[in-house]
Amino acid sequence: MLYNIWFVRLPYFRVDKNYSPKNTFSIVIPARDEEDVIEKCVLSVLQNDYPAELFEVIVVDDFSTDNTAAIVQRMQQQFSNLKLLQLKDFVQQQQNSYKKKSIETAISFSSFEWIITTDADCETRKKWLRRVDACIQVKNPVFLAAPVKFSNNGSFISIFQCLDFMSLQGITAASVSAGFLSMCNGANLAYKKETFYTVNGFKGIDNIASGDDMLLMHKIKHAHPHKVHYVKSEEAIVYTKAATSWNEFLNQRIRWASKANKYDDKKIFWGLLLVYLFNLSFLVLFIVGFINHYYWLYLVCLWIAKTVIEFPFVKSVAGFFKRQSLMKYFFFFQPVHILYTIAAGWLGQFSHYEWKGRKVK
Repeated sequence: MLYNIWFVRLPYFRVDKNYSPKNTFSIVIPARDEEDVIEKCVLSVLQNDYPAELFEVIVVDDFSTDNTAAIVQRMQQQFSNLKLLQLKDFVQQQQNSYKKKSIETAISFSSFEWIITTDADCETRKKWLRRVDACIQVKNPVFLAAPVKFSNNGSFISIFQCLDFMSLQGITAASVSAGFLSMCNGANLAYKKETFYTVNGFKGIDNIASGDDMLLMHKIKHAHPHKVHYVKSEEAIVYTKAATSWNEFLNQRIRWASKANKYDDKKIFWGLLLVYLFNLSFLVLFIVGFINHYYWLYLVCLWIAKTVIEFPFVKSVAGFFKRQSLMKYFFFFQPVHILYTIAAGWLGQFSHYEWKGRKVK
C-alpha cells in the first residue's frame, strides 16, 4: 500500500522546452558471449539523439568464446566514440565477480564525468541519454536509477516475468522516491565517476558475485543520502529480454537473492526476511492443510488479501510501462510468484547458481 502511494506521488519527469544537452557520459557494457545481441545493443546507444562528442561507449569483453569482440571491432571502424576492452588483458586470477571487474576496468579507462551501465542484451530509446542528462541538470544527483522493461513474446513464462519484473521496477521507483532505497537494476544506472571513486568503488563488495548495482547504490546513499534519484520517464526506459527458460529465470533470481544478507543497512535484510517468511507461510499452510483442511481456507483468504493489497500498486506501475493488459493474469500468477520467491530466497543463501556459463557460490 505504501509502495503505491510512493510510486504515484513520484512525478513523471518532464523536459523543459529550453533544454539543451550538457553532461558527458561513458556508457559501460560488460559482455560475455553476446554475439547475438551485442550489435543491436551498441547501435541503440550510439544512435541516441545526443551529441557524439559528449558520450562514449565502452564494451568490456568478459572472456567471450564467441564473436562478441570481433563484432565490436568491426563497429569501431564506423564509430569513433566506441571502445573495446578485453578483460583478459587486465585479469590474471580468478574472480568471484567478473562483472564488477569489467565495470571497474571500464571506468578506469573512461573519459567522461558520468558513468552509465547497461547490459549487452538491452536496447535503449533515441532520447534515453537526453532524459538522463535533463534529470541530472534538474535534480543535481550523484546517482540515478532508471526504468527497465522486459519484452513480451506472449508465452506463459514471458508474461509472468513481465508482471513480476514490473512490480520490482515499481518498488525501485517507489523506494527511491521515499528515500528508503531497497533496489535498482544495473541495466539502467548512472553515477558520477568521482562519486564512484569517493566511495572506493566496489571495495568491500567485490567478493560478492552480484550487487554491482544495489550494493553500490547503498554505498553511495550512505555517503550522499539526499543525492540519489529516479528517472520516471518513458523515454528513459531500457528494454531487455526475459529469460527463455525456467532454469535461466531461477538462476537469475537466485543471483539477485544471493546478496540479501550483504547490506550494511540491516533494516533492508530484516525487511527482505519478513517478505520471505510471509511467502513461506503460504507453503506452510498448504502442507498443514493435509492435516486440517481449515488451513486451506486460511490459505485462500491470505492469497486473496495479498492480491487485493498488491493489485493497485502493480496496476499503477503497469500504467507507466503501458502494460495494463497483463493485469488480468495477476491473480493467477500469485502461486508461481510465491513458490519462486521461496525457492530463490533459500537457494540464494545456501546454494550456488550458474551465470554466463560460470558456477558461483
